[in-house]
Amino acid sequence: MTEAIAYLPTPLGPLELRGTEAGLHEVQFVKPHLLPAVLEAAATAPIPVCLQEAHRQLRAYFNRELREFDLPLAVTAGTEFQRRVWANLPTVGYGRTASYLDLARHLGNPAAVRAVGAANGQNPLTIIWPCHRIIGASGQLTGYAGGLDRKRWLLAFEQPLTQTTLFG
Repeated sequence: MTEAIAYLPTPLGPLELRGTEAGLHEVQFVKPHLLPAVLEAAATAPIPVCLQEAHRQLRAYFNRELREFDLPLAVTAGTEFQRRVWANLPTVGYGRTASYLDLARHLGNPAAVRAVGAANGQNPLTIIWPCHRIIGASGQLTGYAGGLDRKRWLLAFEQPLTQTTLFG
C-alpha cells in the first residue's frame, strides 16, 4: 500500500497526516525547518482520499465541533507496551486530565510511570490519541513532543467555555 500524506493548518501550526487505505498511522506537528515547503505543498496538493476523513475530523476538533475521533487506524509502530499506553489515552476524556501514575495504574502497573511517560513521548497520533491530557502527579505540565506551549494551549482549548452549576 502506498503511503499518503496531507497537511492541515491549525492554530498551533500545520499537522502532517500519514496513512494508507488501511488507516491513519501518523499525525505530527510539522518541524519548523520544514514549514516553507509544507505550506507550499498544503496550498496546492489535494487531500488523498484515505486521509480525507482524518482531515475532516481534525478540522472539526479545532472548530470545537468534535470531541472524540472515530477513524480507521493502522499504527504498526511501537512496542506492545507502547501500543497499550496509546490505546488507553482516549479514555481520558475531552477537557479532562490524568497523571502518568493514573495511566500506569489504569494499565495495571503503577511502577511503570516512567515507561508510560516515555511511551507518551513516542505517540504517533498526536491529538487523535490525546497524550496532551497526561500531566504530572502534582498537576504540573511535563513533557509533550509538540512542546509545552502547545500542550498548554490544547488543555486550555478543551476546557468548557462556560460552566453550569446545578442546584437541587
